Amino acid sequence: MYEELNNALPASSVPPFRPDLAYPDLTYEMLDRLRAYGTVEAVPDRTTLFGRDERQVDMFVIIEGSIEVYTRAKQNHECFLQLLTPRQFSGELDLFNYQRTLTGCRTKGDSVLIRITRPQLQHLMRAEDDIANLIMQATIWRKLRLIEEQKGGVILVGQPDNADYLLLESFFIRNGYPHQTLEVHRDCPVMPSVVLADGRVLQKPAIATLADDLGITELPDPKSVYDVTVVGAGPAGLAAAVYAASEGLSTLVIEGIAPGGQAGTSSKIENYLGFPTGIFGQRLGHRAHVQALKFGVRFAISRNAISVRPNGGLHMLVLEGGLEVQTRAVVVASGARYRRLDLDNYLRFENQGIYYAATAMESLLCRDHEVIVVGGGNSAGQAAAFLAGVSAHVHLIVRAKSLAKTMSQYLVSRIESSARITLHVNSEIERLDGDEKLEGVSWVDRRTGARTTRPIKNVFVMIGAQPNTGWLFGTLRLDRKGFVVTGESTGFENSRYATSVAGIFAVGDVRSTSVKRVASAVGEGSVVVSDVHRYLADHRDLVAAAPDSALAAIQSASSAPHNDEISL
Repeated sequence: MYEELNNALPASSVPPFRPDLAYPDLTYEMLDRLRAYGTVEAVPDRTTLFGRDERQVDMFVIIEGSIEVYTRAKQNHECFLQLLTPRQFSGELDLFNYQRTLTGCRTKGDSVLIRITRPQLQHLMRAEDDIANLIMQATIWRKLRLIEEQKGGVILVGQPDNADYLLLESFFIRNGYPHQTLEVHRDCPVMPSVVLADGRVLQKPAIATLADDLGITELPDPKSVYDVTVVGAGPAGLAAAVYAASEGLSTLVIEGIAPGGQAGTSSKIENYLGFPTGIFGQRLGHRAHVQALKFGVRFAISRNAISVRPNGGLHMLVLEGGLEVQTRAVVVASGARYRRLDLDNYLRFENQGIYYAATAMESLLCRDHEVIVVGGGNSAGQAAAFLAGVSAHVHLIVRAKSLAKTMSQYLVSRIESSARITLHVNSEIERLDGDEKLEGVSWVDRRTGARTTRPIKNVFVMIGAQPNTGWLFGTLRLDRKGFVVTGESTGFENSRYATSVAGIFAVGDVRSTSVKRVASAVGEGSVVVSDVHRYLADHRDLVAAAPDSALAAIQSASSAPHNDEISL
């Protein structure tokens, strides 16, 4: 059943709602155990326990009486969702983050409830495994219901092939935020708008502004000192966060768009261990995100780090907007950004025909049309195989003479055997045509000089990436390509992931000489936590303000082999 739940985590479509999993009944024995984590309260009829848009609400377990769950529908009208009865409990995924709630709760009839506060809930999630899994399962399915029924969210208005519209929709999908879409006829040009549940309209909002308005942003407290701050929420960063938090360290993750990183935009990952039929990149990212929330990781979404500097034995991270974060250790997992083709008009066609991800959202634009995929790596091969199932034909363009050295053999075999994929080796695009949107593409075979022009409107560019290290120039040692240099000859300690500055580590694609694979990134993110523990244990003078749980974890780090006990 838990595997079914995992498979239900959103990719680009939402599975049918399961009320039996969303609203389970606790056993009487579980109910008795829960009393130790909260306080029993007698609550009168029609008492609001918490309203929509509140943060850090408590969880309520029903002993007697009932609770009405409601949200907002269009034009700020109240919408009834569910009646909770004895041995059931309140809360959605916002129980495990600091985002605003999408639902509200009030009693129906005089009720007797167990109130479990946030600190008590975190203790519960660590100590009571069977109850913790039941709570996680229920809260995920409740969030999926809001997405499926498009309740409690927003309305995105615009034209689906508009670049700004696609950016906003991608933000909603990747963050799992409930939303509806309203397509405007192309003869009526309008900038994309977001209609909020309270009736306000945001015209072409910036991502940070939108995230703040919706409560998706979880801005960290500048007065707090975190044990470890992870910059980047790709596979490496999420793995580091899960392992750090599960071992008792106060953990913050800083992410500019949404959890998942580049892997979150992959149409399908088929060679990741444990998933014989493959897994959508976005689904993998959602699973890891939820797993991190379970262990109490804080996420600062929609804010990029712009600098880091030493600060009295700690590290001071500065985020966009000027917000500062204090932390004892830093794990740089900021990954890489997509490389672009050196062509005239290229920037004009980004998200107007040129894309860097081939997911179900982009595939809607390609149905029954010819498309081009540029690149010879696994990401390009996965995209070509995926798009061959929905488009009229896929042209795979690579500069090399073959795919043998850059692509996994299973993908090469699939491409060679597909009648809907044509491989063009020794070739490259030389011209893009169109006015506001891409309308045609020309490419040349450098070996023969033959040129081809086709009325192709969608090109997927997957030619590698450049490291997201601009914010680290002048702070860490970087190689000639901008990747972070780590290891014995450069690092402040004998660690594969140590950088040139004490207390700062680097993992995943951002690290020089790293293997650009999801499995490798996850491995590095999980292993680096043992180095963080050792660093904190060797610098005990920096933990004076640490929470008791984190201090205990740090003090026992040198004697407890934590990594062997945690399974990702």
